[in-house]
Amino acid sequence: MVRYPIAAFLLMTGMSIFQRLPAQNPIITTQYTADPTARVFNGKIYLYPSHDILATPGKGRVSWFCMEDYHVFSSSNLIDWTDHGVIVSQDKVPWVKPDSYSMWAPDCVFANGKYYFYFPSTPRDSTYGKGFAIGVAIADKPEGPFVPQPEPVKNVHGIDPNVFIDKDGQAYLYWAQGNIYAARLKENMLELASEPVILQELPAKGLKEGPFLFERNGIYYLTYPHVRNKTECLEYATGDNPMGPFTVKGVIMDESPTGCWTNHQSIVRFKDQWYLFYHHNDLSPHFDKSRSVRIDSLFFNGDGTIQKVIPTLRGAGVTDATHMIQPDRYSNISAAGASVSFLDTLHPFEGWKTVLEGGGAWVQYNSVDFGSRPLRSVSMRVSSHSGGVLQVRADALDGPLIAETKVSPTGAEWKIVTSTLKTTLSGVHNLFVAFQDNRPVEIDWLRFE
Repeated sequence: MVRYPIAAFLLMTGMSIFQRLPAQNPIITTQYTADPTARVFNGKIYLYPSHDILATPGKGRVSWFCMEDYHVFSSSNLIDWTDHGVIVSQDKVPWVKPDSYSMWAPDCVFANGKYYFYFPSTPRDSTYGKGFAIGVAIADKPEGPFVPQPEPVKNVHGIDPNVFIDKDGQAYLYWAQGNIYAARLKENMLELASEPVILQELPAKGLKEGPFLFERNGIYYLTYPHVRNKTECLEYATGDNPMGPFTVKGVIMDESPTGCWTNHQSIVRFKDQWYLFYHHNDLSPHFDKSRSVRIDSLFFNGDGTIQKVIPTLRGAGVTDATHMIQPDRYSNISAAGASVSFLDTLHPFEGWKTVLEGGGAWVQYNSVDFGSRPLRSVSMRVSSHSGGVLQVRADALDGPLIAETKVSPTGAEWKIVTSTLKTTLSGVHNLFVAFQDNRPVEIDWLRFE
């Protein structure tokens, strides 16, 4: 990724938040994002996450979750994401306490020709009861502008709203408050049409939150984070009715191997493939209250059960060969001699670098689209105190040699080196970047031209 702070990058390039920022996992690297709800509107994926910021004295609770607003992002390919900016802010919602910093996990659905954005927060006074309430903002377009309603939804107290609209047009609201609750919504999408009920069939022990319900082949899938041990895994239950009863089926994703306490999910079908959106603390490895959204492909067995998703850095989508390819978001990596670290540990939003420091060390990056146009060279942004030789191959470690690049010593500097392609490719290929020496070399990105 870029080697300079994002603010300076925007100034130097004239880029606005509305331009596309290529990324893998995590998919957003300009800010912290969590609790992702992904929806397909008008042939695009729209992402509605919460927005983690760092609390400071007088601004939120230090060392705890801190969120003051919501952004919306969109993509047509799961690789390039457009930030459409802030859509709802805590100081512009009539019923929200303006300094609560509690704009937690949201959702958005399309109904009645409008887009309804549901979000939890802390009310400004006791008129709306204790704890969290859930409000609604309405827009004509999925990216807004959204207009918050003056009052939250009555008789709903909790967090993590999720709305499901069945094939018959009936809408349902789900939320969490110790247990997971459900109720039908009126046609206006702003009021309950039934009394809330607790979905009783879920595990009795351990925190459950973040409900997200979807339907596939007549089966209703209720997914939720659950603390079985110390951190959250993602589980699911199935039923033949949106209100249950549900039968617990299993785990979608195991607990974080690095100890990130929370996870939060949505599952969506896009261009004939199902995807799991979730979060992890990639950009903040030492503080798990600053999270970042990831995507991985999700698959079903023949009986409708969900195959467990193994989290990856590569994520989903096909990368255009002429875009920045970030080998640190690898699909696979050699057992020795290859590693990933931040470009600058003080500025994690600048991203990561790949470090190759042994003969035969390699990284694999899958699904790069060379198209049908002639590409003649590859450029790499590299750094090395001693230099070395890098090879780029297609489809296998011993596959066709695309390019061989000699890296001269650069000291602590980063330099762009370009080499002519030895093989002409078209279509989609997996790439292998391999090191031929025993001297360390660092790679920021590569790009075909």
